Amino acid sequence: MNDPDSLEGIPAPEVRQESLGHEEARDAVAAQLQAGRLPGAIMLHGPQGIGKATLAFELAALILTTTGDEATGRVQEQVAALSHPNLAVLRRRPKDSKSFYSAIRVEDVRELRESLHRTRGRVGHRIAIIDSIDDCNGPSANALLKTLEEPPSDTTFFLVSHRPGGLLPTIKSRCHVLALRPISIRQVAEVITVTTPNVSPALLERAGDLAKGRPRRAFEMLALGEESPVGVLIEWLKHPGMHPIAAEIALADQLGKDPQSADMSFARELLSDWIAAEMRQAALEQGGRARLASATDLWDKVHALFEEADSVNLDMKQTLIVIFDSIRAHCALSAVPEPL
Repeated sequence: MNDPDSLEGIPAPEVRQESLGHEEARDAVAAQLQAGRLPGAIMLHGPQGIGKATLAFELAALILTTTGDEATGRVQEQVAALSHPNLAVLRRRPKDSKSFYSAIRVEDVRELRESLHRTRGRVGHRIAIIDSIDDCNGPSANALLKTLEEPPSDTTFFLVSHRPGGLLPTIKSRCHVLALRPISIRQVAEVITVTTPNVSPALLERAGDLAKGRPRRAFEMLALGEESPVGVLIEWLKHPGMHPIAAEIALADQLGKDPQSADMSFARELLSDWIAAEMRQAALEQGGRARLASATDLWDKVHALFEEADSVNLDMKQTLIVIFDSIRAHCALSAVPEPL
């Protein structure tokens, strides 16, 4: 149990070591490696689930092979097993046999820093992957900053971030920043078929459409099954104002039964994506200020409601009903076709 964000049956990033897309970022690091000018820290940022961690491990294997004295296959095997002596990985640690800590702790960062200042285990460059830097709390982020300010020699940090806007500016300033974008629908389909080759064409197409360039989301959708209420939510979001209230309540009841379920997690992402799409559409629309203001208020309200429900364990069904009503009211105020 190494990765707190792992999906059952899906190879972890360190095992896969082969990302699709992201050619510009990959080529940039490869060029720096060949020129002998690897930065002390590289931040890979972009939406969650597009392959940032996979790219980090792919580049780690490349750097360890190029600067070391072992064959590519041998290095890749050690990276996959997280056993290469010149590779360190920092993630949220297991709390017990079934759960992980909610954050990367300051003692975890200090342990990493101490290990990097010991005599290296093998010839060549050293790599430290932080997956993800967003999981650091205040004390651990400050401890990591001290390490980045005085990095060990011949060491490169890869910082994976889904939300770089929430990071300390001083951490970002210490990194060579590479922005990664969602990959193409064709590439998402290729990732899926390599791992789950028996997916039906219809289900593959649906997963690719919903993924929006994020293979992780496609895998999550496939894991839900055809009877998932998420499918009902997808149809509801196409025209929120055209469904009866009873259907809305029934949907909230189905999704809200288990706030920790995969269905609910996926539903939250879908709702966030819908509002974000509405904000983008309103921003591009001539005379769309009122619609944008309404969508922005909706974004703040929905996320505040979810945070409150999480923090004080409120009834998720009631939270969803309020959210659905708010979306319906926004669409009525906008008086324009809904996105998606």
